[in-house]
Amino acid sequence: MAGSSHGHTPAAWTGVIIAFIGFCVAGAFMVMAQPLGFWAGMVVVALGGVVGFIMKSAGLGKQKSTPVREAAGAQG
Repeated sequence: MAGSSHGHTPAAWTGVIIAFIGFCVAGAFMVMAQPLGFWAGMVVVALGGVVGFIMKSAGLGKQKSTPVREAAGAQG
């Protein structure tokens, strides 16, 4: 798995960090029995996915591998 660099991109890290913050916010407000805060946290979780997708579309995600690139990786 380490050789595939799965998730080791700025897009992945940023999306996961934003989603994690939203998860923490939603969890805290759930314990405090505040539904509005919980749903605000869930919106932040969804925002993490959107930001990650936008960053991936901007070229900050994992690059699609080509047969030439895979063959070069297998030899080196």
